[in-house]
Amino acid sequence: MLDWLKGVFTNPDVLSSIKVTFEMAVSSTIISAVIGIAFGLWLQNHNFIGKRVVIRVNRTLMGVPPVVIGLLVYLLTMRRGPLGSLALLFTVKGMVLAQTLIIAPIISGMVFSYAETAVPAIRAFAKTMGADKRQTNRLILSELRNEIYFCIITGFGRAISEVGSVMLVGGNIKGHTRTMTTMISLLKSQGIYSEGIGLGLLLLIMAFILQTLADFVRKEQIRDENY
Repeated sequence: MLDWLKGVFTNPDVLSSIKVTFEMAVSSTIISAVIGIAFGLWLQNHNFIGKRVVIRVNRTLMGVPPVVIGLLVYLLTMRRGPLGSLALLFTVKGMVLAQTLIIAPIISGMVFSYAETAVPAIRAFAKTMGADKRQTNRLILSELRNEIYFCIITGFGRAISEVGSVMLVGGNIKGHTRTMTTMISLLKSQGIYSEGIGLGLLLLIMAFILQTLADFVRKEQIRDENY
């Protein structure tokens, strides 16, 4: 087991796939969180014609197969596509774009659901306290911080585990766009099951460590606020 772990962490292909995986997952999660949180809260706070349609479309996108998004981004970024001049195809940036289109609707839909339940009471309380718009928005974010944190963690989990869209858009190029999940898929196709399982366990362990660190930071922030 120790020999295998040593081999994993000295394998340039594995190290490169780890780097690409977290570069893609962290970038797409941050972008999706900004878009999703803002849109989810905005959608809850505004009434307009067609709002129910927008909500249904968002919920549909929450469950869209990632390979469909991957195909869409591929067609957009291919040389003859509308975004072909940006040279995003078979790059990490293109993979981040695909992941953002997948994750942002998930985060916005979850934030909207939480906000629909909690925000009206928060706004009513803020109004009785004489809070202005900026103070009210800060109070909403503070009161929903645990829910928003869960939304972000869910988005990150989706990003780090994705295969279909990143395979189509990134091309699984060794040392360039190969992620841990696409490498596992490649090992499976080659019949190298033991290394594939080991890499999968390593992915789970790394995700667990990151989530544990995030939990620790969040608890420290809450503890500081309580003092």
